[in-house]
This record gives sequence, C-alpha cells and structure tokens, in this order.
Amino acid sequence: MKAYFFWVCALFTYWLFSGHVMAQTASSSTSSQVLTLAQAEATALANQPRMLAAQMRSQASTERVREAKSGFFPTINFNATGVQVADTGTSTAAGNITTSSVSDRFAYGGNLTQLITDFGRTSALVGSARSSAEAQSDLATLTRAQVRLNVREAYYQVLGAEAVLRAAQAALANRQLVSRQISALAQSELKSTLDVNFARVLESEAELTVVRAQSAVARQRAQLATAMGLQQPVAAALSDVALPQNESLPPAPDDLLKEAQSQRADLSAAQAQQHAASEFALSEKRLSYPTLNALASAGQIPYHDHTLHDDYAAAGFNLSIPVFNGELFTARRNEAEREADARTHDVQQLKLEVGEQVRDAWYSADEAYRSIDVTSHLLAESKEALRLAQDRYEAGLGSIVELNEAQLNETSAEITAADATYTYLTRSAQLDFATGLLN
Repeated sequence: MKAYFFWVCALFTYWLFSGHVMAQTASSSTSSQVLTLAQAEATALANQPRMLAAQMRSQASTERVREAKSGFFPTINFNATGVQVADTGTSTAAGNITTSSVSDRFAYGGNLTQLITDFGRTSALVGSARSSAEAQSDLATLTRAQVRLNVREAYYQVLGAEAVLRAAQAALANRQLVSRQISALAQSELKSTLDVNFARVLESEAELTVVRAQSAVARQRAQLATAMGLQQPVAAALSDVALPQNESLPPAPDDLLKEAQSQRADLSAAQAQQHAASEFALSEKRLSYPTLNALASAGQIPYHDHTLHDDYAAAGFNLSIPVFNGELFTARRNEAEREADARTHDVQQLKLEVGEQVRDAWYSADEAYRSIDVTSHLLAESKEALRLAQDRYEAGLGSIVELNEAQLNETSAEITAADATYTYLTRSAQLDFATGLLN
C-alpha cells in the first residue's frame, strides 16, 4: 500500500512538472512568434541578396588597391632554358632568334625588375583605386540604408493594413447588428422592407471592405517577406510601433539639408568617384613621362659550351622615353579629363536632387503628422454624428438613408484614423533615408 501511494505521488508530481514545462515552452514559443521591427531589419541585412552583393563588390574593390600598389614592388621571375643547336658550325643568328651566340646549353636563373620612378603615374593609379574602393563602400552603405527603408515601409504598411482590417471588421459587426435590429422591427411592422434592404446593402458593402482589407494584409505581408529576403510570406504577428513621446519634425526642411549633404551615402560615393576620375586623369597625363627601371639577372649554366662560364650575373637600368605613338597618350589623357569634368557635374546634380528629396520628404511627413490630429477629430465627430443619426432613426425622426450615410462616414473615418499613424511612420522613415540617418 505504501509503495502504491509512493508511485501515485511520483506520477502526480511528474504530471505537474511536465505540465509546467509544457506551459513554459508553449508561452515561449508563442512569444517567439512576435516579430519586432529590429528583428525584421536584422533578418533583411543578413539575408537580402542585394545587401550581400554590395558587400562582395565592396570587398572586391579593395583588391584593386592592392593591384595598383603592386607596381611599387619588384617583379622577380625564374627562367630555365635549354638549347640544342642543329648546326654546330653556326655562331650567330638574326631575325626571330635574337641572341649573340647560338650554342648547346642548359641554363637557369632569375630576373628582377624594380620601378625606380614613373614620375607619379603609379601613385595616381593607387589614389584612383583607393577612391573607387571608398565609393564602392559608400554604395554598400547606401544599399544598407535602402534595405532598412524597404523593411520599415513594408513593416508599417502591414501594421496599417491590419489596423484597417480591424476597423472594417468592427464596421461589419456594427452593420450586422443594425441589420438584425431593423429586420426584427420590420417583422413587427415597425419598419419598412425598404429599410431592411438598405441595411443589407450596407452590410454587404462592409463585407466587401473586409475582403479587400484581408487581401491587402496578405499582399503587404508578402512584400515584407521580400524586403526581408525571405521566400515565404511572414506569418508571425508584428509588434506594434507607437509614436515616440514628444515626436515632432524640425520647423523647416532647410534644417535637414546640411545633415543630408554630409550623411547621404550616394553623395559621398559620387564625390569619391569624382576624385577617382581626377586621379586617373592625372595618371593618364603622366603616361607621356619617362619610366626608369632597375634590372638584374643571375643564374647558372650547368651544361654549356666550353667557351661559356658556369654562371652569370648582370645589373643595369632601362630608361623608356615615349616619343611618338600616333597621339594615343594625348587621346587617353583628354578622355580621362573629360570624364573627370563630367563626374564633377554629376556631384553638383546629385546635390540638387538630394535637396529636393529632403524637402519633398519633409513636406510629406509634416502632412502626415498634422493629419493624425485631424483624423482623430474627424473620427470623434463621425461617431457622434452616427450616434445622433441612430437616435433620430430609432425615434422615427430620421430616415434610413440618413443613418446609412452616417454609418459610411464613420467607417471611412475609422479606416482613415487607423492608417494615419502608420502613414506618418512610413513617411518619417523616408525622411530619415533622405537625410542619411538609416546608414
């Protein structure tokens, strides 16, 4: 009996413990299904193919700097040569075999070439490559900002679509209630059949609004998945984003222009590209300058003619002075200089576009911010108008048309107010991107 009681207690304790663990697991799994904006952005930055491609291009551009710097270092080659002379009576050769002695031999050795000076052409190429790498890094930063903007827009649009859906569902429930009330009154011959038909028409319109809102939610969730770099639509619940306390915009867009001029990654990239073009034009100009190289060669000849030594070594220099090449260098210099001038104008044009984008984003955000209070007042007034219309209709002083119009106005105000906050958050994100705050 004691053993039986012991096993019963043990099983009961295990059941309580396992139930507690399962409850904790269920609660943790439920909480893990909530997706925050920060998590969505982190997922996008890790998975977005465009982001990864920009990072790879930035890394590849840094290798071009090493390529340009290689011109400063010596070049060493190892050679092994064997010769079998067909006619031993010959000692000189002309034409393609440009050697002073033709004899049986096998030799191996190395050659060294070291640039002494090319009057700054290699330095200019290194500067051009370094500026191009900086431009590519800025473009990767711009891609990061675009990815974050896309995620924020899609995230807020999902929240806005779901808010609209909730408003549409509440309106449908209210229409259904009114329709049932009018139908009951019509059965008691207190209301006409026309009133019932009007109520059912509005109920059908509310159902259609719900269907459209559900479709909008599904589309926005698919767009959010694309922005996050995911193949399947996002099914997790989204964490709501409220307006920050004391949220306000600068009094004028001009206050953000200086910040945008220094923060915008695309503008920084354009300036770096212009500097790279200028450095490349300088390197093309220095093509016409002389080039001085130091040369060295050494090796052994284990198998050779008896007139040759067992080893060899030599050192010298080579000075190359361009004289005439059909004005090739002149054309290359002119092309590079015109491209550098064009890049300068590109920077100026982009500065104008950045200013326009900042102003446009500020005006849009300001409109959305001021619309929040307007829509809240509109909703309160429409609810009061609906209440009065319902009281008049129940008292027999108003018509069904008046009641239906009040219901339509209240539903429209509900939907507008539900979407107003998320519209402002979306436009605020666009303003942050325009000023370079999403880098």
